[in-house]
Amino acid sequence: MLTVGTVVLGVDDLQRAMTFWCAALDYVPRHEPRPDWVILDPRAGTDAGTSIALSQDRSRVSLPPRMHLDLYADDQQAEIDRLVGLGARHIDWDRYPPGADWIVLEDTEGNRFDVIDTSGA
Repeated sequence: MLTVGTVVLGVDDLQRAMTFWCAALDYVPRHEPRPDWVILDPRAGTDAGTSIALSQDRSRVSLPPRMHLDLYADDQQAEIDRLVGLGARHIDWDRYPPGADWIVLEDTEGNRFDVIDTSGA
């Protein structure tokens, strides 16, 4: 059997990215962060969701990204507002189809992610 254990994001500023993702997802560092690496787990434990690792990487972010995270939200606008307050940025993206249930944002390091409306509205 094969499962996803950790999603790794390349970041320029490890501390800034760790602060953002811990606050965004209510995650905590698994161990004391190294200067170039940290694994973040759900506060409720690894059974509560997929871990995210942050790896210091000075390479340029490629656009469009080949991978991104989909974050599910039962109150999409409230979560978008909260994430932007934490440092996420709106992306001027012109490829939304009619009735799209997601909004594209990027984190403090330029990694893009979608906030998906799961309310069924």
